[in-house]
Amino acid sequence: MEKRVFNFSPGPAMLPLPALEKAQRDLLALPGVGISMLEISHRSATFKNIIEQAEANLRKLLAVPDNYRVLFMHGGAQLQFAMVPMNFLRGTGKSADYILTGSWGKKAIKEANTQGDTHVAWDGESANYTRVPKQDEIQLNPDAAYVHITSNETIQGVQFPSEPDVGDVPLVCDSSSDFLCRPVPIERYGILYACAQKNAGPAGVAIVIIRDDLVQRAPNDLPSMLNYRVMAEGKSMLNTPPVFAVYMVKLVTDWLLGEIGGLDKMLELNREKAQWLYDAIDRCDGFYDGHAEPGSRSIMNVTFRIADAALEGRFLEEALRRGLTALKGHRSVGGCRASIYNAMPAEGVRLLSDFMLEFYEKSKK
Repeated sequence: MEKRVFNFSPGPAMLPLPALEKAQRDLLALPGVGISMLEISHRSATFKNIIEQAEANLRKLLAVPDNYRVLFMHGGAQLQFAMVPMNFLRGTGKSADYILTGSWGKKAIKEANTQGDTHVAWDGESANYTRVPKQDEIQLNPDAAYVHITSNETIQGVQFPSEPDVGDVPLVCDSSSDFLCRPVPIERYGILYACAQKNAGPAGVAIVIIRDDLVQRAPNDLPSMLNYRVMAEGKSMLNTPPVFAVYMVKLVTDWLLGEIGGLDKMLELNREKAQWLYDAIDRCDGFYDGHAEPGSRSIMNVTFRIADAALEGRFLEEALRRGLTALKGHRSVGGCRASIYNAMPAEGVRLLSDFMLEFYEKSKK
């Protein structure tokens, strides 16, 4: 079998090995069914059980209250950028508040602007998106339709350590790149959504956790596939859902509940992994320049540059030879980025940390 490398890609990202091995064993024929998961009907009792178990796992991991729906949807997070304002901004006569902490927040507000008025409650662009705002910096409208945040900016590597206080206005969160990395107080949110391909499964499915009262506010004049109420009434199966992707979400959440032991333990492991890399950055006398300010550093995406930019190519080449792949920063910002999602083993992060220190020492000579 081909040797697996340590894949630091921001997504699609590494999946837990036990989940991949289970999928591999069952790929040709599910036990007791005789049909591949790639072939099975979404109307079958077998898949009904799988999607219900995936939802039950998510509810247990995140302590999702009974007055929230869990939906499995097409289109990734970018479709949610449009669906949220289509359902809750268009035609309301209100504006929506957006807190912009990086590239994905900017994409979200661009989509919202096609549906109604928006207000930038805070924008970190002047500081090159190196931090999240302090509470007293956020200029909120108490009559806003909703407040939108991106909990973790994959490209800039900044993360909210906790939710901002938005009063009684529904808080909407794109949690794509830190979903399931830590416990979350779901009751603080009106909607929390995430594409799966960072921490929850493969590309092809988005997970939406939405409060019942918001579900009921969805307007009647939207296409069915873009209407949260219709999708909720159809229990995520208005049309054929991404069957295999939902199956993988079930396997990944099985792993989180079983082998890891829940999100408190996952957070502990993630903090430890991230600290190894930030320690390497901080120990090297300015050789590495971390993008995010310490209080806003992401535990999922560690972004940095090498002060001598001419060395970055060699750094990436040597890392690749050691089986440390996909460390190049996003094309819009350059530099380097290590995405260390839940499934990235501690061994891979240790190897990267040791390599960073070794590369620094060699470059001084």
